[in-house]
Amino acid sequence: MTRIAILGATGYTALELIKILLRHPHAEITALTSRQEGNPPVGMIHPSLHGRLDLNLENLGPSEIVSRAECVFSCLPHGASAMAIRPLLEAGRKVIDFSADYRLQDAESFSTWYGEKHPDPERLGKVVYGLPELFREQIVGANLVANPGCYPTSAILALAPLLKAGLIEPTGIVVDSKSGVSGAGRTLKLTTHYPECNESVSAYNVGRHRHTPEIDQVLSRISGAKVEVIFTPHLIPMDRGILTTTYSVPTVQVSEEKVLQTLRDFYADEPFVRVIEHLPGTKDSLGTNFCDVTARVVRGRIITISCIDNLIKGASGAAVQNFNLMYGYPETTAL
Repeated sequence: MTRIAILGATGYTALELIKILLRHPHAEITALTSRQEGNPPVGMIHPSLHGRLDLNLENLGPSEIVSRAECVFSCLPHGASAMAIRPLLEAGRKVIDFSADYRLQDAESFSTWYGEKHPDPERLGKVVYGLPELFREQIVGANLVANPGCYPTSAILALAPLLKAGLIEPTGIVVDSKSGVSGAGRTLKLTTHYPECNESVSAYNVGRHRHTPEIDQVLSRISGAKVEVIFTPHLIPMDRGILTTTYSVPTVQVSEEKVLQTLRDFYADEPFVRVIEHLPGTKDSLGTNFCDVTARVVRGRIITISCIDNLIKGASGAAVQNFNLMYGYPETTAL
């Protein structure tokens, strides 16, 4: 049994993480942290957990967290997460970080895209990127894993096999994504206020979204060449889910069946990627740790369509998948 602490336990991803871990036979949640006044019971913050987990949210220091847990899931925002994680790693605890703090490989890129100095630059470039379908061997036994972003997960899983096989050009790739409102988090914002986002679809952060360098970085590692994508995210008035459509230029004339077979071969042994022939919808993967992906060839371009639940495969499900690998539990446990 592995004792677990969750930092920043008030958000949507923390809630999904708790629900998954409650059915995990080898996990025991022993600490939940928050700066909420009065140390409220978790069931007060997340009513769906009432009667299921008898813990309060507490503002705990590093030594208290270390004394209660062997593994820590950090659901804190970027910047704050790395600051909280450093002493836990130094005390020998394993950490899965939901933030972007350790996804990029150098401090300059982090500063450029996140507008602040990195609080733990010495570790950058040494942290395992937590996408098991690509980096499983490195995740096994790791002490710190950078959980991927939700948009990058949907794009990378669709494009990596095609780049690896040399079927598409590494530049000029267009990534068009639509996400449910939960992707913006639980904190109140004008753009996700019901009267603002309901009955409306809108693009945002065009050319400036922070997931762009993450997608480029990982796909460049897989391709062996510099990959540059044009990434445009959209907000869709639904609770959860991501649908990502990519457009790329083939390096050779290729049939639709060849593209699909390349995806099938790449993911043949992967428990959470379903290569399908029909066009997927977000409800197909809702509440699951699956990524559904398919492809089409249209007017000389290769189009992929992928769907994930942004809170599960895009966040908490992937984190538990990583946890299972880090501790030697069957990878699909609780998922």
